[in-house]
Amino acid sequence: MQKQPVTVIGLGPMGHAMASTYIDNGHRVTVWNRTASRADDLVAKGAVLASSPAEALSASGLVVLSLTDYDAMYAILEPATHALSGKVVVNLSSDTPEKAREAAKWAARHGAEYLTGGVQASPTGIGDPESFSFYSGPQQVFESVKETLEVLTKTDYRGEDPGLAALYYQLQLDVFWTAALAYLHALAVADAHGISAQDMLPYLSGTVGSMPDFFAFYTPRIDAGEHPGDVDRLAMGVASVDHVVQTAKDAGVDAALPEAVLEIFRRGVDAGHAADSFTSLIETFRKPTA
Repeated sequence: MQKQPVTVIGLGPMGHAMASTYIDNGHRVTVWNRTASRADDLVAKGAVLASSPAEALSASGLVVLSLTDYDAMYAILEPATHALSGKVVVNLSSDTPEKAREAAKWAARHGAEYLTGGVQASPTGIGDPESFSFYSGPQQVFESVKETLEVLTKTDYRGEDPGLAALYYQLQLDVFWTAALAYLHALAVADAHGISAQDMLPYLSGTVGSMPDFFAFYTPRIDAGEHPGDVDRLAMGVASVDHVVQTAKDAGVDAALPEAVLEIFRRGVDAGHAADSFTSLIETFRKPTA
């Protein structure tokens, strides 16, 4: 059975890895990138370098976009909309759920089917059977290209709403980047005391490794809207975070990050949740300050 031809537009590290993986798996691959030289090694492996976005779109029924954001998609494809009709466009670029929904409508106006994707892997994880990506959009369209998409990663279809894959993707980043900043801040404080990142690795890894159990304990309570102070209390959390802030300041380290956390904890206390669990702060997030 002949494998589905694929066009990949955008050859940053992620798009390059995707195009390379498709070539390795026997797909006819057409690529386009603003800087054409990024395709040199792919062409050497058998890819076809399109001379324009319109030519790239015309080459395959399935078009995979790996761009910085959706504005980049419009900048590249608007002059080539005449070539979109009948195509399945899978946008694996990062952006907001609302922009994903707008993009699906834009694609439909030009006769294309549209899927949103959110890749939960680094470029080195493309082609790894343990990696996965979120997808959303018309289920029939997803099923028609699922086998080809699974050359890249496993697929996790979230539903018909084209914004859902983008939402799930951004929710992961919400946790990832906040945790990554906390990691760097802790290492800065450690370094001020002559403690290396290598010294801290087993201890911080242990802390992060305990988080799944932490999430599992609190998840049913959060879903039930219950925040009893039987295990932890927000007032105690204020004192704890304040100690983190003071430790950073004493070390001469920028305390802006833990100070932001402390301000949120204090807002929860001011709202009457001092005796409740820290999870009551979800109500603080639901009612942002003006």
